[in-house]
Amino acid sequence: MPLPWTLERANAALPYVRRIVADLVAAYARWRETVNAFEVASAGDTAAPSAEALRLQREAQALAREIDHFGSELAALGIQCKSLEIGTVDFPAVLDDAPAYWCWTLGERDVAFWHTRDGGYASRRPVVESDATASG
Repeated sequence: MPLPWTLERANAALPYVRRIVADLVAAYARWRETVNAFEVASAGDTAAPSAEALRLQREAQALAREIDHFGSELAALGIQCKSLEIGTVDFPAVLDDAPAYWCWTLGERDVAFWHTRDGGYASRRPVVESDATASG
């Protein structure tokens, strides 16, 4: 398991994390559009796929590699990507001697939420001053 993140450290890393997550979300949106276009282009193919379907397939594969690369960058930092669609990431933390996550979503100014390890986005709670000083 990666080292726990303090809230201060998570917020200090946000400029870098924000760029990765923004690129990840954009690549994922393009991948979804490309996969949908591929499905439409190949829907009528009974024998060999059309040149357009093959082009879209290659483009989707390249975007998937790009998405994997961005995910690997986050994982190397010990950060877990929880949503490719909206750009939610979790920073492993320890709050009140219990495993938890600092939770951040693209568009939020700071890391201002947390949840338990068993919880998820729906169980996010706002950070309060005592959380901010939690060990990590």
